[in-house]
Amino acid sequence: MKIAVLGTGEVGRRLASAFVANGHQVTLGSRTADNTNAAQWAAEQGGSHGTFAQAAADAELVVNATAGLVSLDVLTAAGAENLDGKVVVDVSNPLDFSAGFPPKVLQKDGLSVAEQIQRAFPGVRVVKTLNTMNNIVMVEPSLVPGHHNVFVSGDDADAKTVVTDLLQEFGWSSAQIIDLGELSTAGGTELVLPLWVQLYGKLDGKPFNFAVVTA
Repeated sequence: MKIAVLGTGEVGRRLASAFVANGHQVTLGSRTADNTNAAQWAAEQGGSHGTFAQAAADAELVVNATAGLVSLDVLTAAGAENLDGKVVVDVSNPLDFSAGFPPKVLQKDGLSVAEQIQRAFPGVRVVKTLNTMNNIVMVEPSLVPGHHNVFVSGDDADAKTVVTDLLQEFGWSSAQIIDLGELSTAGGTELVLPLWVQLYGKLDGKPFNFAVVTA
């Protein structure tokens, strides 16, 4: 599959590398075509790089791995015409550090980033996932022993199937993947992040994740 990963930070590069390892053609997108992080990643991993628009244009699936508060700007730069009809996987969180630590979750009009993307780009099929864990665990869930979960939210059943298949390529089992239902459920997963940030500090950065345990 041709995949565009928008965002050249640690999350974007980690996901892009995992996709390449699983046999996908990956383009890492950034604001400028000469982004140093993207060029270095492409040279080391065998992928491609370009602007957000260049990455999205040729992709079959687009991953939003940018900071949640700028995600709409990034996707606007990618171009609605380059996104229309495609699955857009949103792994972002709208964290606001302007008042210090811990950050606040800033959901405009009470909407998750995923819902804001869907509203702004009605022609895309948005799926929210992987935003409740460290990027290392995203692509290597076995780093956390025992039972733990990844959540999926989206309005398009076929799009969620595509994303679920990609999660399983990363090593997530069907028992670990919880389909929360419609895209409106994505807001709840974003609101977990202040707790995640606090736990990350308490656990000294060790890999961890959330588990849903039923009676």
